[in-house]
Amino acid sequence: MLPFKHWKTLLWVMAALLALYIFGNFYALFFRPSYIGANGGIMPVLIAGLALGGVLMYLLLRMNAQSKKYITESSHTVVESERKVFKIVCAEGQFNELYNYEETKKLLGILPSTKKALVIVKAKVLVGFNFEKMKWEADETQKRIKIIDFPQAEILSIETDYKYYNMEENIFDMFSRDDLSKIQQNGKKQVEIAALNSDLSNMAAEQMRTLLPEILKTNKWTLEDSSKITAERKNITTA
Repeated sequence: MLPFKHWKTLLWVMAALLALYIFGNFYALFFRPSYIGANGGIMPVLIAGLALGGVLMYLLLRMNAQSKKYITESSHTVVESERKVFKIVCAEGQFNELYNYEETKKLLGILPSTKKALVIVKAKVLVGFNFEKMKWEADETQKRIKIIDFPQAEILSIETDYKYYNMEENIFDMFSRDDLSKIQQNGKKQVEIAALNSDLSNMAAEQMRTLLPEILKTNKWTLEDSSKITAERKNITTA
């Protein structure tokens, strides 16, 4: 299907040709010269008018395409909040989600109208742990850390990229910004569900069981109850 800008150009051309046709008929009825016969002598005038209109429209479109564009951009960034966090990424997943969107409604309550979009969502999902939720006890004499409760794995971030394919719409029911925003939100949600059902939580727990004792060992501390770092007793969540 033609993009919206091509539809707009086509409509302008059709409107110009229709206007020339109406003008030719008006001229034939009221201002036809006496040397033009009644057997279709006006047709050459109409054809010449249509050809002239087509040439004019072509020149206008070329001028519009070659016209210089002046773009002015401005940006104002406001920092809403800043705070310290202690989160460690332990697993990363790459996802390709094929998301199909279809919406059907009736125009004027009679005519069915359907718009569709096939979207490929490419996403990078980072899974890790928020150490602010960790509960532990420290024995400074023995230099031991005892884990009381270890937080469950979390989705720390989802970076997405959207590519649209086979977008079908019509001039009376086109995709709006809200529609595209909803498609992106739903596509990202599907990636999140796929990540929640993946093996990323187990990978993150295994990585943390290896990483944390090594970090403490460099400072001559030991870790107790590392078995509490597990993904089996809890499911991965979103941060």
